[in-house]
Amino acid sequence: MAIPWWVVLRSVPWTDVIRNAPKVAEGAKRLWDAVAQKTAAPKPPAFDIKPDASGATPSLSALGARLASLESAVSDLHKQMLASSEVIKALADQNTQLVKRVEANRVRVAWLTGITAVLAIISIAGWFGR
Repeated sequence: MAIPWWVVLRSVPWTDVIRNAPKVAEGAKRLWDAVAQKTAAPKPPAFDIKPDASGATPSLSALGARLASLESAVSDLHKQMLASSEVIKALADQNTQLVKRVEANRVRVAWLTGITAVLAIISIAGWFGR
């Protein structure tokens, strides 16, 4: 059995969503600013190379290849992080716009409900006034 949309929409705490929307948008903007400032991938920290269990020291070319591979992986992860933060910022902006539109629609529905109630009272009074 499908859940009616009305039940789903009524279960959302809209007052909390509307109240927290600016905080979400601001947090996404701060995240975007923090990530966007780091345009270059940070240099990996220096570390000691220890021999493996067999006691053989890894060759310098093997270490260089491993380092190049790790730098490439870090660069790829940094690019993914930038892309993810762009998506988060876009979603936060869309969320802010959605909340503004929902609030505007809520106000319109409240006005229409009031107008409908007044018209109903007037029509009932006119009906009984005959």
